[in-house]
Amino acid sequence: MAGAMYPMGLQPSPSMQPSKLSEMDPSRLKEFFQSYRSAGHTFTEDAMRTVMSELFAPQVAIHMCHPFGDVEGPDAFFENCYRPLLEAMPDLERRDMIVMAGQTPEGQDWIGTMGNYMGTFVAPFLDIPPTGHLAHMRFHEFFQIVDGRITEMQAIWDIPELMMQANAWPMAPQLGAFICTPAPMSCDGLEITGDGKQALEHVTAMLTDLCRHPAEGGPELMQLEKYWHPRFNWYGPVGIGTARGIAGFRNWHQIPFLRAMPDRKLDAMGDLMSHWFAEGDYVCETGWPNMRLTLTGDGWMGIAPSGKEIVLRSLDFWRIENDLIRENWVLVDLLDMYRQIGVDVFARLREFNKARVPGRSAFPMEAA
Repeated sequence: MAGAMYPMGLQPSPSMQPSKLSEMDPSRLKEFFQSYRSAGHTFTEDAMRTVMSELFAPQVAIHMCHPFGDVEGPDAFFENCYRPLLEAMPDLERRDMIVMAGQTPEGQDWIGTMGNYMGTFVAPFLDIPPTGHLAHMRFHEFFQIVDGRITEMQAIWDIPELMMQANAWPMAPQLGAFICTPAPMSCDGLEITGDGKQALEHVTAMLTDLCRHPAEGGPELMQLEKYWHPRFNWYGPVGIGTARGIAGFRNWHQIPFLRAMPDRKLDAMGDLMSHWFAEGDYVCETGWPNMRLTLTGDGWMGIAPSGKEIVLRSLDFWRIENDLIRENWVLVDLLDMYRQIGVDVFARLREFNKARVPGRSAFPMEAA
């Protein structure tokens, strides 16, 4: 999450070394994952269960965003997470817009994906009322591969995005714009290749300078013009929104964020750990969690300065263009953050929408 953390040295830690590497290069990792992507194009229970049983280790550790939490094994993942979504959107499809792969400095093989789940929203999902229309929910999903099987998954679904489309938003208005997050402007998100060392060095340097403010002085220390394209887009989660350029990024995200939590603590400290890898012009990072902060100021998403310490999960992608960051996709598990400060977003959702007609939409899924 730009404005929040940076990789601490990017050197392998002896305690993080896997016992045995899968030794799959990025192209082989993507080939391995292709059946999962293909099954998601026309999402059915039988096809997805078959693919998941082939690709996932039986005891795969799946770390899902709130309210799903951690689940173990592909069957539990389908029943607890996919089944409710498939019931809400019977014509569900999974659309990848970024697929990248690589090895972390710790020697782990990972696949990182960004895209949208889409379908006709005809039944409630987590008490979010249906719209009867095509709906979209962004996902950032990361998969660790060991010995040819997925052994860990970290995923954030932008569930608040569905609340917004359903006109059922229960929290403070977001500052940034609400959009259906686009694919990379370069149209190469599914064809990423090449050595990502230079891109990773650029993002690392940017985040290092970014984190000098406010601890060491004013915003000039961040040198934003040195790292970011003048017309960059920052695609934040619903609740924060999308921002354009340095002025948009500063005003609609970073200033409120740092005013509320100026003591942000970074990844690779204590129980915080991120996994970084890069490919071509793209860099990505996954962490569960990767930030520790204290809510001491006002102004971020309308949250009162409670003085409470929280941890955040953030799954991010950056795209470099002409040696500058042109696009940054960021998802934060905001629903889990609200849980930590004692706010039940789903209870508020039900209160705000209890006068609406409950249940399934009467919209026909088949032609009359």
